[in-house]
Amino acid sequence: MSSSTVGLLAGLLIAVAAAAGGFTGFLIALILGAAGFALGAYRDGELDLDSLLRGRGRG
Repeated sequence: MSSSTVGLLAGLLIAVAAAAGGFTGFLIALILGAAGFALGAYRDGELDLDSLLRGRGRG
């Protein structure tokens, strides 16, 4: 199981524990699941956050 999948599952489990249900709970689960997936993908090297955070070169 890749780190992306583990991150997604961990984010979803944390969301279920934090949310009490309803539409707000669904949105929290969606956001935390996406964040967990992104962190796992970054750890696996599937996602390059450095290019997004670096910005434009000055000159």
